[in-house]
Amino acid sequence: MNFLKRVLGSSFKQELVSIPSGRLYLSRAQSSVKAYSECIFKDAVAVIRRTTTEFHYQIVVQRAYEEGEEQLEDDEDEETFDEYTFLIDEALHFRQSKSDEGLTIFAWKDLSGDPGDVYEFVCDETTEASVIHDFFHAALQCQYERKFNQPARLATEDELAQFMHTDKTQSPPLLGAYTSPTRTGPATPERRRTSLAVESPVPAPATPALITPKVSVPETPGAVVRKMPEKYVVKAEVGSAEAELHFFDAQTGVFNLQDEAVVAKIKDLGSWQYWMEIVSVKKTWMGTLVTPEINPVFNYEHRSFIFNYYSDDGSASSWLLRFADADQLEAFQEILMRALWESLNQQSWIKANTDEREYVLEAFNDMSLMDIDEPEEEENEFEDADEGTVRKGAESYDDDEEYEDELGDGKFAGEGKNSQLAVGYKHDRSFVVRGNKIGVFRHTPENHLSFSTTIENLKTPDGTVFSPSKVMLHAEDSTMIMQNPLKKNSLFNMDLEYGKIVDEWKIHEDVPITSFTPSKKFSQMTSEPTFVGISDNSLFRVDPRLSGDKLVASEHQSYATKAAFSAVATTDMGHLAVASAKGDIRLYDRLGIRAKTQIPALGEAILGLDVSADGKWILATCKTYLLLIDATIKDGNNAGKLGFEKSFGKDSKPRPKCLQLSPEHVAQMQAETKQPLAFTQGHFNAGLNSKETTIVSSSGPYVITWNLKHVVKGDKNSYTIKRYSDRVTADNFKFGSDSNVIVALPDDVGMVSKKSFRKPTRESIATPTRRL
Repeated sequence: MNFLKRVLGSSFKQELVSIPSGRLYLSRAQSSVKAYSECIFKDAVAVIRRTTTEFHYQIVVQRAYEEGEEQLEDDEDEETFDEYTFLIDEALHFRQSKSDEGLTIFAWKDLSGDPGDVYEFVCDETTEASVIHDFFHAALQCQYERKFNQPARLATEDELAQFMHTDKTQSPPLLGAYTSPTRTGPATPERRRTSLAVESPVPAPATPALITPKVSVPETPGAVVRKMPEKYVVKAEVGSAEAELHFFDAQTGVFNLQDEAVVAKIKDLGSWQYWMEIVSVKKTWMGTLVTPEINPVFNYEHRSFIFNYYSDDGSASSWLLRFADADQLEAFQEILMRALWESLNQQSWIKANTDEREYVLEAFNDMSLMDIDEPEEEENEFEDADEGTVRKGAESYDDDEEYEDELGDGKFAGEGKNSQLAVGYKHDRSFVVRGNKIGVFRHTPENHLSFSTTIENLKTPDGTVFSPSKVMLHAEDSTMIMQNPLKKNSLFNMDLEYGKIVDEWKIHEDVPITSFTPSKKFSQMTSEPTFVGISDNSLFRVDPRLSGDKLVASEHQSYATKAAFSAVATTDMGHLAVASAKGDIRLYDRLGIRAKTQIPALGEAILGLDVSADGKWILATCKTYLLLIDATIKDGNNAGKLGFEKSFGKDSKPRPKCLQLSPEHVAQMQAETKQPLAFTQGHFNAGLNSKETTIVSSSGPYVITWNLKHVVKGDKNSYTIKRYSDRVTADNFKFGSDSNVIVALPDDVGMVSKKSFRKPTRESIATPTRRL
């Protein structure tokens, strides 16, 4: 019986035959210098389908959804593409073959691509032989009907045999499931990633200063192999790349060559987990889960990928993979960052649109290549708000000069540990939360802290004692708003003059509060009574003057889906930035409306948020890096406007600058302290009528400052550090100055001069400040 008739029966059916599970790849010709193979769909269904034109059929490859996955589609009006269609014609050279692993592969030409480009559908190993036979035979009959415009039942076996092609194109190694389509139809050539297996010679740039020449060196004792835990099972190897392997020697400050030819492999373990393994012909060097803790840094100038590796005893070391050319590095970067993104987001990379994928990859590029213009050397010149003088080259201090920290005088003591810091804007005061009490410190004219008093035994108006989970100065620094972690739907108002909580503000019984911030950046210096709050899926204004619930209904923006809001900040104009535990950032010009801009997530949850007074710069804190984002629209009709006021064009989302510590510095820090990288909330320096010039954050016992001007120009290593003998719990600038930082440790607090910070060296990383 004719196959099409057998499948269709007497009634019309759109779908003729299908293969329920497989992967779709696009492979470029091995003869091309752009040779590579990329996975279009990691999980897919292949179907032969009738069209509305007689004797015309299509191969349709659709992305397969897991149960419930369709519910997760982005709700921000972004279109997704999950289907490729191909008219079945003999020009496709449709053919069947076997992989080295014994899997059936159906292949056909990419007629819209370059010569030699081939699509390959790799059938799942569970696919029944009868289904594979029916699919292939149906494709032959469809080609016959299109060519001769007559039913395939009239075809002889010899006539069908003319459509059997055996000229298999030799496909390059699979790059893995790391590129997805941007539209229905053939892949757009200009958006394709280049090869991991480029064979043509590429002139190599000069040897980077941090990398030693190719000389034989002993294997480092730090190369301890971490075996994959038995609980993991490799589902697939999604990509690999060849490179040189170098190890960072902290004694000499250079990366020493360890192996001239290794292969870095990324393996899918299922459940959104990936394993990176580095092997050579002689040995397996190392293996590790792909997590943010590896602190990935991609440097295109040196064609290098730098990362941290943790041995079983927790010790960290820094390693470098050096690639033959930038194309191979770019391809490997996409593999690794896709794996990292999926592990953090717990969803498929193909759910992100093209702009989001480019945003993720570009964020982790070496920042010195993110700006087209070369940075000009110029003096850092700004006015010191305390001294009223202009200092040139403020960071060019004598490294041998000693600076002492002025700490608290010990009167703020007792049970508990310091947990939070609130810096006064209106008055020279700082407040430190320690359990259920607050220490009050005065800022002296000599830029020290002097202990003033302790507010003891914090309790609600009904007498319940509690330790605040978040505090905010308000109403000209005369009151402090605080949250009881056991009462998420209320906030409490403390009168600082009396040192007593005087009000409980019930926000709304259905709105548990996640965070809150002033209505405008400097509102705490005014008598403005209202402020802004966020819950898990909404943002709103709080007005304590209202009777009953304090939430202003007309300025309440709620989302039906779980937005997972985690942080909020405002500009001097009252524009709002709201970040989420998913890693995305929304920008609003006012409350009660939809966001003007949504900045895609890199993966890590955003823990804290700050915005420059003019709204130009957004600073988001994640666990292992900070993101600096320029909110200015660069082109189009809205050029010069901010993303708070107008929407960015679809293809012109702001490019983030990722502030990371160099992996070699992270390795040295963790070797010293045995503490993982974990940033506290980053802050700009703030002051009326002054520009932001510096960023401060901390990790473990280290306080780190970045020079904003240098970072903007592309110098990501423009940071200084100061080490203490204990973990830093909170830090921020003194208001009106970028040269004095207030630091809270578990049992101490002090104001330190930025001049006491040092460039990160082995000595400065290893030596705690004497006073602590």
